Amino acid sequence: MASVDEQILRAAKEIAVKFIEMGRLSPNAFPDFFREIYQTIEETVKGKPPAEEPPADNPPAKE
Repeated sequence: MASVDEQILRAAKEIAVKFIEMGRLSPNAFPDFFREIYQTIEETVKGKPPAEEPPADNPPAKE
């Protein structure tokens, strides 16, 4: 079985190729969009740390 990184790379490539075929992505813009597609898939698969939010049990003070 291929590593997770290889699977992410393969999925990103397939999505980018499909976008090019559909006319949604220009080959000239490929480097920027491929990086964005790859990062999105990687964050989805591997998860990313949640954004820091105030604790739910401490609501903001009302003025």
